[in-house]
Amino acid sequence: MTKTPLLLGLLLAPSLAFATTLELPADARLEVQVVSSLSLDAEAPRQDDILLRPVADGSGSHQVPDYCVMVGDAQLDGERIRITTSSVTCIDTEGSDSHIYSGEISAAAYDSDGEFGINACQDGRCEITPEHGFELQLASELAIEEQENPSEQINIERRQAEGDGVANPIPAEQPDPDAQ
Repeated sequence: MTKTPLLLGLLLAPSLAFATTLELPADARLEVQVVSSLSLDAEAPRQDDILLRPVADGSGSHQVPDYCVMVGDAQLDGERIRITTSSVTCIDTEGSDSHIYSGEISAAAYDSDGEFGINACQDGRCEITPEHGFELQLASELAIEEQENPSEQINIERRQAEGDGVANPIPAEQPDPDAQ
């Protein structure tokens, strides 16, 4: 099954100027949450292609902007849910400009007790809701190159057409041909 990266952007805490590459060090911790509820049990012990998003002002060692999504897999591991990630896509914005970063990410989920996997099981059923935040720890350094942003060029052309550039010359004063 092909995994399609979704929109997301990673920023270093406390701040990061726009660059051609976004970088995070190995062992960086990001606080995230599932996009939709996740339930696993003995009959359905695995779910692929789950979506994760950053927690605004999360408690991890690094922050990611609100426009981020990670794709990963979840699997039962005893009484815990093991989550690993495979891809990330980020959109970083500054005013009307946006920068897109997309690539592979190798990270694993850790619960608030510092242990690998999320302690979310009760009576053989394990569930994580979007309200439950947890940390992802990167397994290796992350470097994501900025990608071409076709919408940015469209926005530039639109701004020029609306009078902010040379593509919008001042019209000559001529009578309206449709007016009678």
